[in-house]
Order: sequence, then structure tokens, then C-alpha cells
Amino acid sequence: MRVPAKPIHRYPWYLAPFFWNQKRKYGQVLMPGLLWGRVPKLFIAVAILYGVLDRRRSPLDPVLRSLVTVRVSQLNGCRFCVDINSATLARRAGSQAKVDALDAWRDSDIFEAKEKAALDYAEAMTDSTRRVSDAIVERLRPFFDDDAIVELTGLIAFQNLSSKFNSALDVPAQGFCRLPTAAA
Repeated sequence: MRVPAKPIHRYPWYLAPFFWNQKRKYGQVLMPGLLWGRVPKLFIAVAILYGVLDRRRSPLDPVLRSLVTVRVSQLNGCRFCVDINSATLARRAGSQAKVDALDAWRDSDIFEAKEKAALDYAEAMTDSTRRVSDAIVERLRPFFDDDAIVELTGLIAFQNLSSKFNSALDVPAQGFCRLPTAAA
């Protein structure tokens, strides 16, 4: 990593519940959390935003949310994000199949039309050589209402923030999942 984590006792006391929850859920404190935690107010803001986007009552299906986050992570070259989000996708999808096929999603029959529309939108938002066109948004409309499109946009934007942060600071994978091959 390009910036080291501080010893856990050097973080403010009010971040301890977040770190405790990560350790309970993942078996370890997440390295990005320790980096965001260097600026506690920023850490809390990011944690709240993530909680809103990954809530149970989201209009976006959990598998779809995971597909989008893994693909954005692949495109941004974030080893940590690909690792943790691939593990989440495999758990939510009930198999490793979609994780393994994600690089070639356009040519795969394993993905539904709704998932392909969302993945195309995610790629258009993430790839700086592309633009989101009216046609791309129109392909979303049979599957998502306006509120869901806004939430999908927020999720993709958040994942770009997260994966670019982690990639820039060279945050390593933490061993959550067998990493799929990343291809842009």
C-alpha cells in the first residue's frame, strides 16, 4: 500500500464499532476502512453512503448490485474491490459462474437482459473514453423506474469512488475470493 494503516488504537474511539463490525462480518478489519479512517469524518460519510446503497430495501436486486460493483472494480483495476465484491457476488448468486463470466458478459447467455443493460450503463459511466448516451439510458427503462435509475447511478458512482481510491493507494486483495481475470 502506498499509505500505511495506523495502529488500530490510534483511530478515534467512535470508529471502533465500524472496525468491530468489519471484523465480525469479514474476519478482519478491511484495509480501505483503515485508510478512510485516517480522516474520520470522511470515513463516516463513506460508510453512511455505502449503507444506504447496500440496504435490504434497495430497489436494485442484490445480485445486480454485486455484478455492477465487480465490473466497475475490474475496469478500475482495484484488486481489493474485485476480491471482496466477487465473494459477495458468488454468495448472492449462489455460485461462482457469474463471477467467472463477467469479463465476457456481452457474449454470455448467463446474464439476463436487465443485467446486461445495467452492466453497459456501468461501463459507460466508468470508462472515460465513453459517454452515457440517451440510448444506453433507454435500455434501462424497461427494467428500472426513474428512482431505480438514480440509485443505480449512485451505486456506480460510489463504486468508482471506492475502487479508484483503493487502486490509487494500491490496496491489496485480502483473500475473500478467487480473483477472476480482469479485462477491460
